[in-house]
Amino acid sequence: MSSFCVIGSGISGATIANLLNKRHTVDLYDKARGLGGRSSFKRLDNLRGFDHGTQYFSPKTTEFKRFTKKLIEKKILKIWGGNHKFLSDKKKENKKHTKVIGRKGNNDISKYLLKNVRCYFQSELKKINFQNRKWNLVFNDGEIRNYENLILTCPFPQLKKLSKKYIKNSFIREKIKMDANITILIEIKKTNLGYSSFLFNDRILGWAGYENSKKRFKSKSDLWTLQSTFNWANKKINQNKVLKKTNAKILIDKFFKLTGIKQTKILFSLNHGWKYSSNSKPLKLKSYWNSRLNLGVCADWFNGPRLESGWISANDLYKKINS
Repeated sequence: MSSFCVIGSGISGATIANLLNKRHTVDLYDKARGLGGRSSFKRLDNLRGFDHGTQYFSPKTTEFKRFTKKLIEKKILKIWGGNHKFLSDKKKENKKHTKVIGRKGNNDISKYLLKNVRCYFQSELKKINFQNRKWNLVFNDGEIRNYENLILTCPFPQLKKLSKKYIKNSFIREKIKMDANITILIEIKKTNLGYSSFLFNDRILGWAGYENSKKRFKSKSDLWTLQSTFNWANKKINQNKVLKKTNAKILIDKFFKLTGIKQTKILFSLNHGWKYSSNSKPLKLKSYWNSRLNLGVCADWFNGPRLESGWISANDLYKKINS
């Protein structure tokens, strides 16, 4: 039996699992079919695909800059170049920030960190119980598994539902409202538009990323990832499964209108709703560790909406575990 169980394979889960695996035995579980969490890569076929969560990351802290530089040198990550069109009048563009992406997909960081960790997918944690100094974990397949230590990296609403019985820290009582995002993946005829991405000044469509410009594959058609604004998605997310085609059409129509691309036939489209996309209001706490229960929590929502925030939270938790 492994001594640590980590729930979630996003940046937080992958980072803490990698760090712990150097000194302990670790098992990681994720409810999805593959790893990466909100940095997952959706394949259209064997070669082509979409970053349908995190689009890129611009390292800010010295530590994360050092980490990403190492992965660029190892050819895990690379710089996303091209012409990025900034149209928002609500915030200023920081042209000094580089856009870093995975060479094959933005889940490349998780793949790199978890290459030596035992992972189980399509395993959703349903219930936890602490008994006789061990965590009894009930999964969606009905199986019960036992671990000495439990690390949770799930979105705040899911964390609260699972663990409010055991976490007494004040952060669990905070009213954390995680923003939603509705993402549409489309394939259209070649346009030769000349842009790598658009940040729009619109109340519905927030972002469009041109997947071909990431130079991971060759394609006779164009692949675009469209992401809504948080405000619009927050209002639509609960009905998104029912209104998938309607919401997709709204965002696709906006895309053609705002970019000036002549409306053309949609060769492929997929609507993916992220109910718990990010938290824009950082907490005072970077992570949580209870040494009496051997229960830890790390996630990007502790520190803000960025992928880097999850990495910072995981490193902070590792320090607490070993202090």
